[in-house]
Amino acid sequence: MFSHIMLGADDVAQSKKFYDAILDVLGHKPGVIDEKGRCFYFEKTGVFSLSKPIDGEPASGGNGSTIGFAAESPDLIDAWHAAGLANGGTTIEDPPGVREGGGVKMYLAYLRDPSGNKVCALHRMS
Repeated sequence: MFSHIMLGADDVAQSKKFYDAILDVLGHKPGVIDEKGRCFYFEKTGVFSLSKPIDGEPASGGNGSTIGFAAESPDLIDAWHAAGLANGGTTIEDPPGVREGGGVKMYLAYLRDPSGNKVCALHRMS
């Protein structure tokens, strides 16, 4: 459905450190910085990227916006959350754990990245 997702980052290097850590836990390679100072994580299904806002204004987390990353197990989500906290992220919402809604049971965790973007790791339970 998506070709790419780009998030604003005031300090791309600091955000890269955060995302390299949390995405490594989920099995992804480190981001690549291009000649414009943007960071890209290339996967077969799409691209996740970080960039200073092109309008020169500070980056900000979108009110009501969340970027969700799929995880294969609750243990990976716990490790994802710990890696995020150790690399400049802040915990938000409830601690990592099981949530239920609409007949679906999920294990998930939320963080804010160094620029305030809200990210989540989610595992759908059977």
